[in-house]
Amino acid sequence: MRAFDELRKLEMFFKEETRRGCSIIDLYELVQHAGNILPRLYLLCTVGSVYIKSKEAPAKDVLKDLVEMCRGIQNPVRGLFLRSYLAQVSRDKLPDIGSEYEGDADTVVDAVEFVLQNFTEMNKLWVRMQQQGPAREKEKREKERSELRDLVGKNLHVLSQIEGVDLDMYKDTVLPRILEQVVNCKDELAQYYLMDCIIQVFPDEYHLQTLDVLLGAFPQLQPTVDIKTVLSRLMERLSNYAASSADVLPEFLQVEAFLKLNNAIGKVIEAQPDMPILGVITLYSSLLTFTLHVHPDRLDYADQVLGACVRKLSGKGKLEDNKATKQIVALLSAPLEKYNDIVTALKLSNYPRVMEYLDSETNKVMATVIIQSIMKNKTHISTADRVEALFELIKGLIKDLDGTLDDEVDEDDFKEEQNSVSRLIQMLYNDDPEEMFKIICTVRKHILAGGPKRLSFTVPPLVFSSLKLVRQLQGREENPFGEEESTTPKKIFQLLNQTVETLSNVPAPELALQLYLQCAEAANDCDLEPVAYEFFTQAYILYEEEISDSRAQVTAIHLIIGTLQRMHVFGVENRDTLTHKATGYSAKLLKKPDQCRAVYACSHLFWVDDQDNVKDGERYVEVLLCLKRALRIANAAQQMSNAARGSTGSVTLFVEILNKGTPRSLLLQSRACLN
Repeated sequence: MRAFDELRKLEMFFKEETRRGCSIIDLYELVQHAGNILPRLYLLCTVGSVYIKSKEAPAKDVLKDLVEMCRGIQNPVRGLFLRSYLAQVSRDKLPDIGSEYEGDADTVVDAVEFVLQNFTEMNKLWVRMQQQGPAREKEKREKERSELRDLVGKNLHVLSQIEGVDLDMYKDTVLPRILEQVVNCKDELAQYYLMDCIIQVFPDEYHLQTLDVLLGAFPQLQPTVDIKTVLSRLMERLSNYAASSADVLPEFLQVEAFLKLNNAIGKVIEAQPDMPILGVITLYSSLLTFTLHVHPDRLDYADQVLGACVRKLSGKGKLEDNKATKQIVALLSAPLEKYNDIVTALKLSNYPRVMEYLDSETNKVMATVIIQSIMKNKTHISTADRVEALFELIKGLIKDLDGTLDDEVDEDDFKEEQNSVSRLIQMLYNDDPEEMFKIICTVRKHILAGGPKRLSFTVPPLVFSSLKLVRQLQGREENPFGEEESTTPKKIFQLLNQTVETLSNVPAPELALQLYLQCAEAANDCDLEPVAYEFFTQAYILYEEEISDSRAQVTAIHLIIGTLQRMHVFGVENRDTLTHKATGYSAKLLKKPDQCRAVYACSHLFWVDDQDNVKDGERYVEVLLCLKRALRIANAAQQMSNAARGSTGSVTLFVEILNKGTPRSLLLQSRACLN
């Protein structure tokens, strides 16, 4: 670069000499008598630049002479720098359209011919570097060649800047000549770099109109050339071109760009049977992105790309290559990002078939991406068929796939995955009760197949979705054509009973008890006394047989009491049975203070404001007896505290009982205890 700077000063000197009367023609002949050929040719190029500016000879003649004379240097490195200097000094002197050097004898064809000839000779020199020197220095030569590649590519950049190179000239002359040189050089580095240069420097509309010619060169390249990257960049440029304006989309349809790219990829893969699976997936991923940008309405094109990918993956089994699996995730994520709607992706029949080739971990990643897309876009999935298809896609999160061991799963990751599935279940909704019931049955089928470990996460949202449907049906008349064909609260409660019962396999008795109580409350709102009583019975059985921890028992009994307090559907007999049972459980708690609080909480169960038939003298006595029982337990707790610690202990329990019950006799007893 420093030498070129000095030569520019020399060029200015020659220009001054011509102004002083020195003939430029004489100078041009004089420098050709220099003793050494390399300085001679640098001088010739420098004087030739001044010669063209003087316009004493046609520019095309001087340029042709210079490019021919430079053949005298066959040393690759020296020849490359010499021709690079020639390209530099002649760049602004080409006979282009609108240029001062354009004339009757000088046309843009001459400019193109000069640049192409210089490019061809430079490429030959560049390729020849690889064959010179000992084999042990091959890596060093490759590094040097990589550093010098811009010297060759500069010619293509000059070509792209020539105003006179229109589409017809590019299609008929420029591109065929360049591709001929690229294919014939049979050099991996040169072919990769030059194909990439073509894609980067020439306009997008030129690529679109010459797809046949450009794509036809790819199968002829060396098998070791990284074609996937070059083709991917081509499709990326065309995708961006399509996205830049809707006005250009008819051009893509006119030239059938998708079909040509699809066929070209097939030929490239066929011509390179040893292409890694990563390369195949990358090509189809780029093609799918192109398709979604250019033909967003043609789902059949997108499905066709996925189908071609499936055919290439067939027989490969689960992919182990981490980069390949990431590329498949990118492939499958493209439709989600484009349409922002999983429902559209579900219409692609080959979408789930591609997911089958993902390993267990990557399958989970893709399933998470799908759920996140649904959450982000608030996608409405409203039919059982779509739910079925969706749960097939995310089965990696719903059940253990082959080869997955429990000890391999991080607990925090597992919880996060199952929580995302739970949120998804809450997103499934349809206003039609029949269809919503089908959705619930579909979800239930999938989550019950996921094993006991997941049930504590997935059963609750399913139960609450079902209860939401129950409340939607509340007050509706039954189907007059027969209950079997209609979705009724009774049918849903039967399903809920069976669903909550599965939690016994986890085991999760506290969660199951809470869900039974929720179902009982919903049955209460529907005035279904037998159903509500059955749910309470199941809750009591769980309390007796499964819940043994003292703290869990305290929490459970207060849940039972609170729920029973809100029940209005029970008759006197059923209510008495459940109330006395709850009172009995309360009196059997481990700690006296817990017993006392649970027992006095039960006192309100004997006094129901909205049922006049329960407000009688006998019920008043029951309330009083319950509060007195709590008082005795509080006395016993105080005596135990006195015996164990030597103090009377806290009077908190007596205050709580006083706040709970207001009968005069009880008030007098509480005051006596406080005294």
